[in-house]
Amino acid sequence: MIQQTAPTAPTTPAPVTLATPIATGRAAPSASAIYDGLKAQRRELTNQLDQLESTRREITGQLEDIPVGSLDRKPLETRITDIDSQITSVDHLLASNATDIAKAAAIPGAVVERPPDIPRGPPPEAWVLGGMFMVIVLLPLSIAWARRIWRRSAAAVTSFPREIGERLLRMEQALEATSVEVERIGEGQRFLTRLFTEGEGTRSIGAGAAQPIERKSVKAPERLP
Repeated sequence: MIQQTAPTAPTTPAPVTLATPIATGRAAPSASAIYDGLKAQRRELTNQLDQLESTRREITGQLEDIPVGSLDRKPLETRITDIDSQITSVDHLLASNATDIAKAAAIPGAVVERPPDIPRGPPPEAWVLGGMFMVIVLLPLSIAWARRIWRRSAAAVTSFPREIGERLLRMEQALEATSVEVERIGEGQRFLTRLFTEGEGTRSIGAGAAQPIERKSVKAPERLP
């Protein structure tokens, strides 16, 4: 007759207890050192818990891509189970650590308050008052000074000296006369050039034997009796 055994429930790992080492031949640590050590332990346990949760999320994302009933899901599910047990252990350790920190903080001298920071430089009120002074006093003064400079420059432009204007007018007239003379010189040069180039044609037209020039007889004036 086959005996059926009842399925055993999965065993959860027992919480890890931190053993406090006993220092031989050395002075016992101070209360503040124990308190700082427990806080450092809490930071390390928190980092481990974050890493385990991150790993579990990655494996869960991989399971979503694998179809149900596939053989590849079994190793991932087993790994998730192991990670869940580790997360539970770390949670127990964090709870125990929180209790130890509370006990260590109750010992006189464990919690050492840091001295207040001594501010350097001017107080914040000085910066506020300085900004208000710049906006209320310096800004209007700078605007008024800029307007004054602008008015001076406009007056200097409007009061242009008359002598300089006359000189500029004479210079303009001289430049116009010079341009007219240059234009005339250019016309003369173009006329001479055209005359020299057309001289060969006129000489070829007038070439041949010389013809005698007829002279008209001039009557002598009649003499008076």
